[in-house]
Amino acid sequence: MAEAHQAVGFQFTVRPDGVDLRLSQEVIKNIYLSGVTAWKKRAIQFKNGVLAGVYPASPSSWLIVVIAMMSSLYIRIDPSLGMIDAIKDNLPRDCMSVQTRAVLSAILFATGLWLFLIYLLRYTLKALLSYHGWIFESHGKMSTSTKVWLVRILVKMFSGRRPLLYSFQASLPRLPVPSLDDTIQRYLDSVRPLLDSDQYDQMEILANDFKDSKAAQLQRYLMLKSWWATNYVSDWWEEYIYLRGRSPIMVNSNFYIMDLLYVTPTHRQAARAGNVVHAMLKYRRKLERGEHAPVMALGTVPMCSSQMERMFNTTRIPGIETGQQLFRSAKFNIVQHLTDRKHLVVYHKGRFFQVWLYTGGRHLLPSELETQFQRILNDTSEPQPGELKLAALTAGNRVPWARARIKYFGQGVNRVSLDAIESAAFFLTLDDEPQGYDPAKTDSLDSYAKSLLHGNCYDRWFDKSFTLISYPNGKMGINAEHSWADAPIVGHMWEYVLATDCFQLGYTEEGHCKGDVNKGLPHPTRLQWQIQKECQGVIETSYRSAKQIADDVDFHAYLFSDFGKGLIKKCRTSPDAFIQLALQLAQFRDQGVFCLTYESSMTRMFRDGRTETVRSCTSEAVAFVRAMEDTSATRLGLFRKAADTHQNMYRLAMTGSGIDRHLFCLYIVSKYLGVDSPFLKKVLSEPWKLSTSQTPQQQLNLVDITKFPKYVGAGGGFGPVADDGYGVSYIIVGENLITFHISCKFSSADTDSCRFSQNIQKAMLDIQGLFKAENDKKMVELGTHVQLENGKKHI
Repeated sequence: MAEAHQAVGFQFTVRPDGVDLRLSQEVIKNIYLSGVTAWKKRAIQFKNGVLAGVYPASPSSWLIVVIAMMSSLYIRIDPSLGMIDAIKDNLPRDCMSVQTRAVLSAILFATGLWLFLIYLLRYTLKALLSYHGWIFESHGKMSTSTKVWLVRILVKMFSGRRPLLYSFQASLPRLPVPSLDDTIQRYLDSVRPLLDSDQYDQMEILANDFKDSKAAQLQRYLMLKSWWATNYVSDWWEEYIYLRGRSPIMVNSNFYIMDLLYVTPTHRQAARAGNVVHAMLKYRRKLERGEHAPVMALGTVPMCSSQMERMFNTTRIPGIETGQQLFRSAKFNIVQHLTDRKHLVVYHKGRFFQVWLYTGGRHLLPSELETQFQRILNDTSEPQPGELKLAALTAGNRVPWARARIKYFGQGVNRVSLDAIESAAFFLTLDDEPQGYDPAKTDSLDSYAKSLLHGNCYDRWFDKSFTLISYPNGKMGINAEHSWADAPIVGHMWEYVLATDCFQLGYTEEGHCKGDVNKGLPHPTRLQWQIQKECQGVIETSYRSAKQIADDVDFHAYLFSDFGKGLIKKCRTSPDAFIQLALQLAQFRDQGVFCLTYESSMTRMFRDGRTETVRSCTSEAVAFVRAMEDTSATRLGLFRKAADTHQNMYRLAMTGSGIDRHLFCLYIVSKYLGVDSPFLKKVLSEPWKLSTSQTPQQQLNLVDITKFPKYVGAGGGFGPVADDGYGVSYIIVGENLITFHISCKFSSADTDSCRFSQNIQKAMLDIQGLFKAENDKKMVELGTHVQLENGKKHI
């Protein structure tokens, strides 16, 4: 009852002699501190907003310009070429003295000049960032133009103050619209190895007919959008690829990220969750204030940070719109982003709890969060009717969930409880089955991956921007919704959280969070539900649908430790190209045919950029794979040629000259205009039987993995894209480890995740063997040469 009394700010009793008013000093104090914290937060956000808004200049530079203009009044030099006098003449004379008008006109002119200089600097920086010649140059070589560009951009970016997270947003260039001829030709080149002569001729006819008839009109509209919008792809990509989808997002869209591979800082579930949640709150505070350093490619070129804005306090809301009404106005899925949310919702054994994250105007300390989570773990109450599998609604088909949300969760306690979930900072599941990597169990990573990807289909809120999952053995993980951002964004936050958890916050010798235990905190609050029988039937239907999807996922994750990035780079080739060609070789050995292959590339060097597709199955890759199967003597040369082609395609995708986003946007414009294009229909209907992605690590470099080699993550993965294909996520960990996350479906007789992983491993070793054989040959030749030279000297 003590908590209930503390929750009351004041009490009053009506007496015959008046009203007896009693205030709770503790609550009033907390209210006061919360208000002070809120005003401090607004002030810091305003300050950082100004700093980012005027970057690369600084507010103090305005004062310098004003002083310079004011000085001109006394030395009788007019640097404004008469503009100060013109401003002075237009100021009111009756209420200002001559001196006042002179000073004010100088300040106004100085302010205008300062703003002009800011925009000049910003557009100069944008022009410099539009240069991408550096990315196409060979490793270790740099042209004169790139050296000049590098010097200029370094001077522009680092001669001023330290940039904030959003300092470069206004200076990032817009994503360019590629030329029609280039896109269509690159597309035809990409499908040439996958089609026979007749099929290719037919595709070429469709492409040429499209280019000669409808393409120019669609391209003009696309150019118009690129001039008007900050990015001609991203809003349509989010809407039509993610939000208009009707199928379940569990497995089909959401992805996961694992915990540290070898290290578990504590085996106490509540303590680990306390530290991790506190680290997330620290990250969120820096994010809201824009205090994170911007991500830089090669430490020089800034990446777009706009996706980070919706990391917290974000939920995907289902809509009832159907595919047949794709381009009509109605209720669609939306991404709801709120600000300043001060609670999270915790799921444990079928119960939902609301936990406040602030007290007295500050974040809860790790020890306080541990106490709250332990209280939930100790709670023995039973789920309410329909509560156990309620989250299955977010795992099943979107339309039934949208209708149920309107019908059963639109009012009363259900509305209040659902609002608590959807407005929470994020969602936390305290799981009751241990997971994690165990070298003694060959399938430990498989079980861990499936738990993160879909769990029991009702113990993750798949609509939240991310669900944090805590296991009884102290392991953690994340299931992330995909529409609001891509995997590197969540990975950026997760790297910060793990480094903060292990190297800043730490634990006591007993494994608890450090700090005093505050037992006076109000207990977590159970969310209340009144779920009707009819609604329980909808929940059960969604659960069965989701469970069928989950049970069909064939997943295998494994660690490739024979060699890693270090050895590959010694072979003077790109690690990504090496792995992609190994995947092509493994795919051919596994299926006996080549297939359309998707590799995700980022376009964040442009404003609001997200991803582009690299079509990895090239003619050069096919020639290399066939040579490997024929044991041709030209295998190594063909590998180098295929790797160079892949690298060039990846660079084109990164610099806005990809194929698929351009064609996708042309298709969207054609649908808006009611223009029928057999070519675009054919392109957009092609299945990606091999979908691949590399998740970057060490974005923040907070942990020196050469000193702490055990503090590395296992990366993450996603579900299969095609019913009869594979999904492969790979993570290059340090110099000597590569992790693979492979998914497919049990319902397909043609695929097997374990078999495919074996083919990948063999392909990696076979390609490495080519370089080893070449190196051995050089050593033999060198030895023979030395022997000949020694023989000549002896003679």
